[in-house]
Amino acid sequence: MPTLIRLIISLLFLAGLVYAGMIALVSFVEPTPKQVTIRIPAAELLNGGQRALPGTETTPDAAPVVPPVEPAAP
Repeated sequence: MPTLIRLIISLLFLAGLVYAGMIALVSFVEPTPKQVTIRIPAAELLNGGQRALPGTETTPDAAPVVPPVEPAAP
């Protein structure tokens, strides 16, 4: 029983140290604000925010691609 009490007391002491460290960080450390730039790919802007599926056009207003028709030989 005495070893169990020593274990509990030492665990409580360690938890108190962790708690005191968190309080010290909150009290003494000030975050520095900075500007953040996020690049958005042009494909997402042209496609209305949805990614294009493989094999499809990247712009929604694009005309379908039709292969040229060769005239028949007489």
